[in-house]
Amino acid sequence: MPLPGAKRWLLLGLALAILASYFAPQFNRYYLGVAIDVGIAIVLATSLNLINGHTGQFSLGHAGFMAVGGYFSAWISLKLVGVAHAEWYFPLSLLAGGLLAAVVGLMVGIPSLRLKGDYLAIVTLGFGEIIRVIAQNTEAIGAASGLKGIPKHTGLGWTFGVAALTIYVITSLVNSTYGRGFIAVHDDEIAAESNGVNTTRTKVTAFVTGAFFAGIAGGLYAHHKTFLSPTGFDWLKSIDIVVMVILGGMGRTVGVIAAAILLTLMPEFLRGVAEYRMIFYALLIIFLMLLRPNGLFSFKFKRRTA
Repeated sequence: MPLPGAKRWLLLGLALAILASYFAPQFNRYYLGVAIDVGIAIVLATSLNLINGHTGQFSLGHAGFMAVGGYFSAWISLKLVGVAHAEWYFPLSLLAGGLLAAVVGLMVGIPSLRLKGDYLAIVTLGFGEIIRVIAQNTEAIGAASGLKGIPKHTGLGWTFGVAALTIYVITSLVNSTYGRGFIAVHDDEIAAESNGVNTTRTKVTAFVTGAFFAGIAGGLYAHHKTFLSPTGFDWLKSIDIVVMVILGGMGRTVGVIAAAILLTLMPEFLRGVAEYRMIFYALLIIFLMLLRPNGLFSFKFKRRTA
């Protein structure tokens, strides 16, 4: 029986991830690390695109959800050090990190998603800073000196397998009957409410789903870098992810993936002027808003006429 298009792409993505994992030991370690960073960025950008792009909300707290998932997943792995075949529990630690981030997303989302626009952005930005300050003052997770000695379990297979699954789940969700509510809320919240869409529940669903995948990305990041520092989850990290979504085109999955790849590789090419990276980002957004307000990777295709 032929598979629907989305499932074929998912199976192809998983097959490529397994194939890449098989040949990973032969790759240069530097390029391997950059490739894993790209995969994690794709998960983060795609999950934020559900909130900011498809649903039309403006969240600046994605780094906070990433930190929750990363620290919890790393904490579980550290508790399992010395246990036989501890790497087998890695998927469970990722899932636990994602679930805790989703719960935190629900706790933040229910009260704050009644706000709109700038007010929501300020609340989510404040949430991200609260998470960072809590991590900075909690001795159980290393406090300001960071969490060290995290087992290195993240590889190409896990990273791009999760990235393929994230793209599939979010694309399928948005294209489902229920997912049309996200688009309706994005286009006109009052009209959506008058047509029977529970806008608050729809926004909270997008928020929780995005937080879940951000938490899993945090777990992948923790087991890739083997070290977590609170400064790695400050507001600049959230801005990085938001820029990927804006640059790719809000609500355009392919564009957001391309932007995540571009903006992850760009610092590697700009290592000589790394201190000016944020200035470059700011200039990029200004020019983008002036020249391509729908995103750099948004294209309109003309229909063929008979």
